[in-house]
Order: sequence, then C-alpha cells, then structure tokens
Amino acid sequence: MTSLDPESWPVVRAKQALRHQMTHHRQAFATSPTRAGAEEALCHRMVRGLRGMAGAGDCIALVWPLPGESDLRPVMQVLHADGLCIALPETPPRGHPLVFRRWQPDCPMQSGRYGTFHPDGPPMQPDVVCVPLLAFDRRGMRLGYGGGYYDRTLARLPRARTVGFGLSFQEVTCIPTGLYDVALPAIVTEREWIRCRGDGRTR
Repeated sequence: MTSLDPESWPVVRAKQALRHQMTHHRQAFATSPTRAGAEEALCHRMVRGLRGMAGAGDCIALVWPLPGESDLRPVMQVLHADGLCIALPETPPRGHPLVFRRWQPDCPMQSGRYGTFHPDGPPMQPDVVCVPLLAFDRRGMRLGYGGGYYDRTLARLPRARTVGFGLSFQEVTCIPTGLYDVALPAIVTEREWIRCRGDGRTR
C-alpha cells in the first residue's frame, strides 16, 4: 500500500506554481531601480527589530545572499559590532536540518550545496533565526524553496525566536498550506514589521 503524503497533491501543485511565479517576480525585481533603496530600508528595519529581539550574548542566524536574495551583510556587520554573535547556515544533504556556523567579518567563506556559502567557524545554536522566503502572507505563512530545510531546522529549535524577512512585493493574499505548515510569529519587509499570532492570523 502506498503511504499518502500529509500534503495533498493540490497543495503541492499550488505551491509549485506559486514558487515558479515568485521566482520570476524576484528575477525581474533584481534589475529594478527601486531595489537598492528597498534593500537598504529592509536592512535598517531588521537592525532595529533584531536589536529589540536579541539579548546580550545572543546568537542571531542570518543568511549569506543567494542570487536575487536581499543582501543582509550590512545587518551582519552592524549587529556584530553591537557584540552579538552572528551565525550563517551550512546546507546539508536533503532531509537534514541546517547547521549554523559562527560568522565574523573577513572570515573565510566555504562554497556549499545549491550555490550557498557558509563560514568555516564552529557550529552554533541560534537564539534568533531570520528565515528567508520566496513569498509570504499576513497570517505568517511563508513559501520557501521547497527543500524543507527551515521546517526541519525550526522543529529542532523550539525555543528560538523566529522572523521571516523579505520585500513587500513578495506578499501574496494566501500561501497554500499543508497539514504541517507552521506560521511565523513575525515577518519584516522594507515597509513594516508584521506581527502575527503564530496561528495563521495577524494581530
């Protein structure tokens, strides 16, 4: 007997279609004259918000940018100068959670799977995790790249504070969701910090 995936085929197809659509939107935005200003505003808003989320000695997980993604290196530099620990993910084989490694300015970066880069620092357990996305809605639901890395990772970090990050053009009315999809408590864009209830509804 074939076991059924908890995510129905209509949801899977809807996610694939939205992922394809949003990838094209992001590629188009990469050459937009408004991109630089939007990314600068996102970084400023993230710095302000993460300073409020993090305590002394906390470790914040950010990401090294993939092509087309927002470049958070200015955020890393400012928060590191604040005395906070910064960690970036190493992408393991599919089916495994991410490994976060300590980042410091000018540290060597190693190439990883799917075009990613990660520092060669020691593994860290983050207290705050910033989650990339292709699309999001105001319930706090996100659409990722389809590998399930952050789903598996966050399930192993139940005490970590999480926030999704993206740009306002990535907002959609409703993300297709499966049985085990979990809403993020907050999403930050260049325009606002969206507080969500964590049950799929905004505050």
